[in-house]
This record gives sequence, structure tokens and C-alpha cells, in this order.
Amino acid sequence: TCLSKGGGFHFPPCHMLSVSGFRILLDCPLDLSSLAIFSPVPIALEAHESLETDSVVRKKQKIEKTLDANDLVFAEPWYKTVKSLHLWDASFIDVILISSPTGMLGLPFLTRTKDFSAKIYVTEAAARIGQLMMEDLVSIHMELRQFYGPEDSSSLQWMRWEGLEVLPSELKKIALGADCEELGAWMPLYSAVDVKDCMRKVQTLKYAEEACYNGTLVIKAFSSGLEIGTCNWTINGPKRNIAYISSSIFVSTHAMDFNFLGLQGNDLIIFSDFSTLDTTENMENDNTYCDPAASSNASDDLYNLEEIAASLLKDDESMEEMEKLAFICTCAFDSVRAGGSVLVPIDRLGIVLCLLEQMSLLLESSSLKVPIYIISSVAEELLAFTNIIPEWLCKQRQEKLFSGEPLFAHVKLIKERKIHVFPAVHSVELLTNWQEPCVVFCPHWSLRLGPVVHLLRYWCSDPNSLLILESGDDANLALLPFKPMAMKVLQCSFLSGISLQKVQPLLKALQPKLLLTVSEGFEVQDPNFRSKHDYSLL
Repeated sequence: TCLSKGGGFHFPPCHMLSVSGFRILLDCPLDLSSLAIFSPVPIALEAHESLETDSVVRKKQKIEKTLDANDLVFAEPWYKTVKSLHLWDASFIDVILISSPTGMLGLPFLTRTKDFSAKIYVTEAAARIGQLMMEDLVSIHMELRQFYGPEDSSSLQWMRWEGLEVLPSELKKIALGADCEELGAWMPLYSAVDVKDCMRKVQTLKYAEEACYNGTLVIKAFSSGLEIGTCNWTINGPKRNIAYISSSIFVSTHAMDFNFLGLQGNDLIIFSDFSTLDTTENMENDNTYCDPAASSNASDDLYNLEEIAASLLKDDESMEEMEKLAFICTCAFDSVRAGGSVLVPIDRLGIVLCLLEQMSLLLESSSLKVPIYIISSVAEELLAFTNIIPEWLCKQRQEKLFSGEPLFAHVKLIKERKIHVFPAVHSVELLTNWQEPCVVFCPHWSLRLGPVVHLLRYWCSDPNSLLILESGDDANLALLPFKPMAMKVLQCSFLSGISLQKVQPLLKALQPKLLLTVSEGFEVQDPNFRSKHDYSLL
């Protein structure tokens, strides 16, 4: 059953799979893009009063006006989980497989429920990075909790029907979903204690390490290439061998490459995600059942599987990514040269590490002395962690270890005081060290939480400054509280899945009996395999 088709890198798909009588949950993410309906920490309390007045007027007159900052919800944010997950009894889930750090951000909501007893499997690297991401989310949320005070019935006014009724249609669609079925998916954020309790219930694995569940299922994780620690899964049962392909890319500039070998020879491949860059194709309309043999001809048998895998592992996509990063760094350099500052609320760990390397090299080659600040409660620990995990990185990074170099350049740059790491925007060390123009990396990409809110308000009227965002979300809605904006905005797209044109050669390399992609809300029962290429859907 597909519980959610997801929404790119930050909101991976979520499925419930029944195998040999066991229920397996595949990923448990949060839809953090839904935070856009909330206001950041208001500058003044008058904003809340104007919201109430304007809402009453629109309710009486039924006027749909242009969206502005006063239409946002002025309350402590709640967080949107997978829309159908709250309808499942957590005690009935036997196994949870986590494919990425973003795929575990909703786990504490499950693990804190009564009678939860599922076994949670995740790779060692993804578990540590995911834990730090959850701790950082709790930390930056605390500012809003302190501003609005203890939660009471009045703070949940927006969740009552009277409050939802006066929301503009754009915000109402996010709050309720297209079919008005998603209100139950909203929950108050978990605590730091919930995160610790959650991590105690996690069993970590290395790539290709076997985990045997209940003496029946053999579970393995293989590198997906998307990020450090991300993985695809194989589930070997008494009747079927199943592979689950999560968001993947074949070649990475930092993480271990996509592992073909571990995914070959499975009866069924569940293909969960296609690249968000392929906007010309619509995968929502139908469930797709693909016979890899039926779409091939006799000459296809001559293909050498190793050659197919080698062609997919060409570094053309990674070269494109590096060109994008070089373009971003050039735009940032132009801004600081004009006297402006650069704000980067991107939280993709690999992208941030590569940007730090390229941006530092570009600034070093010029005569500009521009500091780079990283502001996050977990930045110091996260950066230290990335330099002690060579087994999770690509070959080029691993070779640096044997040559005596750091895995990533930020280690040297921090020692040379070209990069400065601080836990909070109000820390005394940052205030005494502050210098402009500068480049700042900080959370959160939603532009509703964290240091980015304060820095964006500070620089939004500066036409020389630059904000770098990841495309995919509604930038107009995200920037609504900061308008009018004189600051330049650069939106960038990064690889987050396998492009559609590479699916066919991937099938030739993996040779499954059946490829399955399931649309959101659909349940698909196990096909009857009458012969290798003769099966039906029940």
C-alpha cells in the first residue's frame, strides 16, 4: 500500500508492505514543506491582531484576495506526517526500514505510541545523521515554543473548522490536502527525550550486512548513491525476493555509488521514486507494471550486464551537479564582491560539503577576505562525523584517506579560520566575530524556523545580497513573510532520483521478474507468477 508518493528529497515516499505475514513500513518522513502555512516568529504582536480582524472580514464577505503575510497562521507550528499513517495501529507494524536520514524524521511519533514494538533497521551513517537532524529540528522549534508560550486551546484555533474555513484556498489545500483528508496528519513536535527513546529502538546496519527478522526474513541495505548512508533494501522471504529502490542516483560526488550487484536477481522490485527533475512525465495517473522482457527484443540478450551498469555509472550526472555548484559559487562571489552577503539554507549534507569546498577555493583565489559562517546547534558534531566515515563515501573520497588528506576540505578550512562554526545566531562568539559581507549556511530550508529567519529579515532589503534556495517548493509562499524583497534569489535543482530515461537500462541490469510502482492511496496484492513472464494482478 502506498501511503504517500512523497515530494522529492525532503519528503521521501512511504509504503506499507505485507510479506510472509509481517507488516513492513518503508520510511517514515515528515512533510516539512507544509510549515509554509505558518508565520515565522513575528516581529510584533500586532501582526496576530491584524490576522484575526482580516480573517473575520473575509469570512463574512467571502472575499478571496491576494495572499499576504497576515494570512499565515500565527501559532506554534504543528508538523505534518504521512497522511494515512495515523490510521494504522502502530502495534501491528512488525518492521520499519529507513532508507535515508529524511526518511526517519517522523519516527519519534511512532515510537512514543503505546504498544509500539516494531524492529527498526537503518544504516549506521543514516541513523547518526538522522538523529542530529531531529535534534536540530527540536532545537530550532524551541524559539517558537518560547514565543507563543504553553500550548492551550486558543493556540489551536487554526485547526478548528472556523479557523480552517477562513484560511485562503492555497493555505487550506496544504492544511487539509486536496481531498480534505489530511487534518489528522498534523501533530505537535516531539521532544528531545522522544528522540533519544526512538534511537534506543533502532538497530543499525552496515551496507550488505544481513539482518534476520523472526527467522523468516533476511534484510540487507545497499548503497543508493543519493546521500551519505542512504540505501535501497532487499527482503528475502520464503516465497519471494523483493527489492525496494528508494530515491537513488548512480554516481555521487561524495556518497558511495549505487550498488547494482546487491539488487540483481529479485522476483519483484518496488520502484518508489523518480527524479523530480523529470517534469514532463506524470507518474501519478496509474499504477505501472512493467515486464522487463516484454519491452526488449532479441538483440537485447546480447547486452553485457556489466557494460550496462558501467554506462549508468558514468559520471555525466555528477559532472552536471559539479557545474551547478560552480555556477552557485560564481553567483555568490559576484554578490560578496558587490558588498552583499550570501544566505544558504540548504540542508543536503553532501551539497553543503561540496559547496563549502568550491566556495572556499573561489574566495581564496581572489583578494576578497570573506568569512564563511555555519550556524547550527549540531553543525560542529555533524562536520566532525563526516570526516570519520570513509566506508560510506565514494572512492575518490576514500583515496584521500590513504594519501593522508582529510575526507572533506572543511577540516582544514576550520583550522585556518576560514570557516567559523557557531551553535546559534545569538551566541556571543558569533556576535564578536561577525563581519560583513559574509557567506552563511544555516537551517531551515522552509524559511519558517531557525537562524535563516532572522538573517533573511536583516538582508531582504539589500539588493546586493543573495539567497540560495533549492527549487521544488513554492518560493513565493516561502518568501511571503519577507516581502517586499530586494534581495536576489537563486533557485537550484539537485538530483534526487533516477531519471526516467535511465529506468529501462536499469531494468536490463537488474533483471527483475516484475517492476512495480504504486500510486498514492492504492493497495496492490501479490501477483500470481505462473511462469517467468506470465503473471496477473489480483
